Amino acid sequence: MRNIACCAGAVLPLMIWAAPPGAAEPMPAPAPTAAPCPDVEVVFARGTFEPAGVGQVGQSFVDALTARTAGRSVDIYPVNYPASLDFATAADGVVDAANKVRDTAARCPDTKIVLGGYSQGAAVAAYITEDAVPAGFTLPPGITGPLPPEVDNHVSAVVLFGKPSSGFLQMIYTGAPPINVGSRFTTKTIDLCIPEDPVCSPTGSDNATHVQYADNGMADQAAQFAVAHLQSAGADQLLSQSAAHR
Repeated sequence: MRNIACCAGAVLPLMIWAAPPGAAEPMPAPAPTAAPCPDVEVVFARGTFEPAGVGQVGQSFVDALTARTAGRSVDIYPVNYPASLDFATAADGVVDAANKVRDTAARCPDTKIVLGGYSQGAAVAAYITEDAVPAGFTLPPGITGPLPPEVDNHVSAVVLFGKPSSGFLQMIYTGAPPINVGSRFTTKTIDLCIPEDPVCSPTGSDNATHVQYADNGMADQAAQFAVAHLQSAGADQLLSQSAAHR
């Protein structure tokens, strides 16, 4: 985000060789297999200017979550998008994250998804939860509309850190659609904002607070929230499976 620092090759040679006379032909490489489905899939969008990956806030959240999910496999998916000051390219992140959620729901129906983001990445994550396309807004290429209910049921929790307020958003990108968490996600979303953070708080005036989410205890708070909803989702799944076998 503007004025916020955190919100702000070698080419391998081909090895060509011939088997000596009488030598056995090399065994063909085994066909690639699909990765096993994890118990939990974390889809996280980093903040502006953070290097590729989940970013510092995302890593703090992931560390806190995995510490609380002993015995469960947790896979991490960093949303692929520029995370630059060109906020219009946040749409790339919305497309990538939504596709990952859809793919995980289809390929791994028993996997619980945790969706999250920090700063601009929180906007990316929140946009995915929208109930409908805002009136008068034309969707960018690659986005067809909100997640269908049968897909968003696979999302157990949404964690947002420093999500841009409407005022801040319009200041950096006039005409951007409002960032609203959809009604199907409100009860499973935690939206964390330091009161002094001017990115997410209309009354905030301390830029330094925007880079404190990784260390101020909110990553732990979000992890506790996510684990509670993962446990609830697991219990609901067991009940539905039990009912189906009666």
